[in-house]
Amino acid sequence: MDIRKVLELLPHRYPFLLVDRVEECVPGERLLGYKNVTFNEPFFTGHFPVKPVMPGVLIVEALAQATGLLAMETEPDEARNKLYYFVGIDKARFKKPVEPGDRLDLEVHLKGTKRGIWMFTGEARVDGAVVATAEIMCTSRDY
Repeated sequence: MDIRKVLELLPHRYPFLLVDRVEECVPGERLLGYKNVTFNEPFFTGHFPVKPVMPGVLIVEALAQATGLLAMETEPDEARNKLYYFVGIDKARFKKPVEPGDRLDLEVHLKGTKRGIWMFTGEARVDGAVVATAEIMCTSRDY
């Protein structure tokens, strides 16, 4: 899934679109994608000027955007005229910093749905090393 398809599915735009490409998607199961982290990201101006580090909350947001793509590919007919909202996070862990020049690999797995809440696990990696993990919950609403 290239950036055009990502833009078709997600409402996010610069500077808040945090998925550049999807390399693999198995609807109902998992999605693999990535974000190229460049020095030009606007958050690096203040986080931190001496040692730029991607904020952990944005790593989690990148994982959440990946879950939205997986949900939309899992139920494409239901995805029309819907927005996916991030409604919860559990067990978030940050293991290493993400810096300019890194490729942030995103892997999310659908664990199930219950009463309109989608439940996922997510893992972010750089060069194969885990930088963050989380359990993420989302829901959809008409817009």
